[in-house]
Amino acid sequence: MEHFFNLMRAGKAIHNGAFAVAGNGGMNVKKGKARSVFIGVCVAPAVILFIIFMLIPTFNVFKMSLYKWGGYSNTKEFVGLNNFKILMEDMNFFRSFQNTVLLIVCVTIVTMALSLIFAAILSREEIKGQNFYRIIFYIPNILSVVVISAIFSAIYDPNNGLLNSIIGIFRGSDKTPILWLGDQKLVIYSLVIAMIWQAIGYYMVMYMASMASVPESLYESANLEGAGRIQQFFSITLPLIWTNVRTTLTFFVISSINLSFLFVKALTSGGPDGATEVFLSYMYKQAYTNSSYGYGMAIGVIVFLFSFGLSAVVNFVTKREPLEF
Repeated sequence: MEHFFNLMRAGKAIHNGAFAVAGNGGMNVKKGKARSVFIGVCVAPAVILFIIFMLIPTFNVFKMSLYKWGGYSNTKEFVGLNNFKILMEDMNFFRSFQNTVLLIVCVTIVTMALSLIFAAILSREEIKGQNFYRIIFYIPNILSVVVISAIFSAIYDPNNGLLNSIIGIFRGSDKTPILWLGDQKLVIYSLVIAMIWQAIGYYMVMYMASMASVPESLYESANLEGAGRIQQFFSITLPLIWTNVRTTLTFFVISSINLSFLFVKALTSGGPDGATEVFLSYMYKQAYTNSSYGYGMAIGVIVFLFSFGLSAVVNFVTKREPLEF
C-alpha cells in the first residue's frame, strides 16, 4: 500500500512539473512576443523616415527621368529613355563627368595620404603642443563650405590675394596676376586645394584614434629588429588600422561627389565657361535653371548608379583579411 501511495505522489509531482514547464514555456513565448513588439516600435520610426525621405524620392528620380517636364507646368510627356539618349550626346555632361572624376581622384589620394602622415606624426612623435596642432587641423572641418569658400576667394584674389602676393615676391609685382579662379586650366586645381584643406583634419583625427589602439609593444619589438619609422608604419600601423582606412575611404569617395557641388556652387558656379562644372552642379542647372527637370533627373540617375558602382569598386579593391593583435 505504501508503495502505491509513493507511485501516486510521484505521478502527481510529474503532473505538476509538466504544468510548470508548460507555464514557463508560455511565459517565454509572451516575453519573446513582447521583445519583438518593443524592437518593432523602436525600429519603425527609422524605417518610416527611410522610406519617406530615401526610397520614395529615389523612386521618383528614376520615374521622372522618363518624362519631359519643365518642373513647373502641369503637363508631363512620357519620352521613355529619350533623356538618356540625349545625355549620351551631351558633351557638357561628359565634361562635368571628367571634372568630377578628377576631383574625386586628386582630393581622395592627397587627403588620405596627408591625413595618415599627419596622424602618424602626431601619434608617435614627441612634439610639443600636440593638442594644439590637433585643434588647428580640425578647425576647417567645423567651418561651413560658404565660409571656406569666402576664405579661399580672398586667398585667390588676383589683385590683393595672399597667394599672388607671396608669388609676387619672387616673380615681381609688375607681372600679370594669376587668375586662380579665372583660368580654365588652373581653376579645377584651385578647387582641389580648398577641398583638401577642408577634409584633412577630420580624417586625421579618425586615424589618430585608430593608431592609439595599436599596442606599443609591437613598435618596441620592431625597434629591436632594426625597423625604422617608415617601415613600422607600412608593416604595423597601416595593416592594423586598415579596416578604418577602408571605411573612411569609401565614405570620402562618395561624399566627395556632394562636397564638390557645394564648393563649385560657392566658389565658381561652374565657371569659367563650364571648366568646373561637376555632376551635381550640371544636374542642378538643367533641372532648376534650364527648366529641363526630366533631363536633370536623368543625370541624377547616372549619378546614383555611378556612386553605387564606385563604392562597390572601392570596397572590392580595398578588401583584405583583417589583422588581429
